[in-house]
Amino acid sequence: MDFVESTVEADGERLSCTVVEPSAPARPLTALLMHGAGSGDRHRCLPLARELASAGCRAVVFDFAGHGASSGTLGELSLARRARQARAVLERHAPAGPLLLVGFSMSGQTVADLVRMPELGVRTRVIGLCAPAAYAREAGELPFAAPEFTNTLRTEGSWRSSTAFETFAEFGGRAVLVLPETDGVIPAGVTHALDAALGSQRLASGAPASYARLVLPGADHLLGRWLGERPEECARVAAALLAGTD
Repeated sequence: MDFVESTVEADGERLSCTVVEPSAPARPLTALLMHGAGSGDRHRCLPLARELASAGCRAVVFDFAGHGASSGTLGELSLARRARQARAVLERHAPAGPLLLVGFSMSGQTVADLVRMPELGVRTRVIGLCAPAAYAREAGELPFAAPEFTNTLRTEGSWRSSTAFETFAEFGGRAVLVLPETDGVIPAGVTHALDAALGSQRLASGAPASYARLVLPGADHLLGRWLGERPEECARVAAALLAGTD
């Protein structure tokens, strides 16, 4: 496989990207893998990207603004800006064709925000949510450093207004929920609500959509790092994401 480094100018920032090209393309879709918040960057996603590429699926990873090698300040980032930046990366590296969207932690909400965009939702065949988070609607445009953002997160049950639940309940493609055995970051209520939304999926015909739920024994919230240290588990997650996409 080949690793191609690039930058994407978007949202007033310079975003650092890595495209993992499979040696023998065999899957008719491109995967976009998105890291979480805090100290996360695209390198946390690379082990899973490599597994997808080894199975013939082209994979793209990038650093959100304020992370890794991208420009910007983390405190000025917001959920809405994350979605805009992810869309710009897709417009550059996957302007057409079916998509597999994978989000770790905070990027679980970003997956939902992308699927809600009509031009991307219609192209998305598979979503992978790894220890995913969900955030209140009113938090979307708030910079992470703003007191209002922190106050919203600290408001008990504020996550219930997230758009993620209705978006995933209506999603008609394949969904894979990947959970650690112990998650000290995401409230259990968020995980249960996402599980319920994904499990209620229906295709246009009324038949149940494809849904898989994986719990990784011994894993913690930092699933990207955990998978990178365990190639067999990483391969298992990749296989679940690609099931039925030949």
